[in-house]
Amino acid sequence: MKEFKDHFSKQAVAYARFRPTYPKELFTFLSRLTGEHQLAWDCGTGNGQCAIQLVDFFDRVFASDQSPQQLKNVFPHERIGYHLESAEAPLSLDDGSVDLVTVAQALHWFNFEKFYAQVKRVLKPQGIIAAWAYGLPMVSPAIDQILKAFHDETVGKFWLAENRLIEAEYSTIPFPFVEIEAPPFYITQEASLDALVGHVSTWSATQKYMEHFQENPIPRLMEKLNAVWQSSPESPKKMRWNLILKIGKME
Repeated sequence: MKEFKDHFSKQAVAYARFRPTYPKELFTFLSRLTGEHQLAWDCGTGNGQCAIQLVDFFDRVFASDQSPQQLKNVFPHERIGYHLESAEAPLSLDDGSVDLVTVAQALHWFNFEKFYAQVKRVLKPQGIIAAWAYGLPMVSPAIDQILKAFHDETVGKFWLAENRLIEAEYSTIPFPFVEIEAPPFYITQEASLDALVGHVSTWSATQKYMEHFQENPIPRLMEKLNAVWQSSPESPKKMRWNLILKIGKME
């Protein structure tokens, strides 16, 4: 059994501030796959970035996470119930009660066998599960090259095996459901240089680097990026993340 690996509580405030927002088109697509829209379970909700968008399509959202610090920084909503519960033991969810299960940027941390057993327990017949993740943002060739070098070389040795599952685009993760094809989805947003490096600071490998070396690599990264930003650091640039998406339904 996997132990709960809490790689995000320490930077929970920054996570809430700098992590990108998921596209509304994704939630519209998912809502059309479900026969009913009474209850969605957002598992590994973090600060509720996915949960707060689900309320536009579902009557209630059950949002769970194992990190108390993450749950201190959530988006409050009267129809979202936030719960300190694990993916492998959502004790507050009844059998056959859930229309849609979502897992945003978290599936790779779970004990797959135990989590999927719970998904199959709580989903309604023909219920839907959707899990997605994203890797490096794309900005421009020069900026992308610097970010990749930071990701692969500066903090590269601090990425865990779970993180590598994202690099493999979830292709090696078991998924015991009837898979549903989906169109490509992207996260797009404009962000300043400060926002970009703020996002990089939330990476678990960046935090592990700082713990190991007792120094912050972000100022050096900022200098390199500033040299190729080609405008004021406060001027936003368009960034895009490709979403890795797995969707399935109960047989």
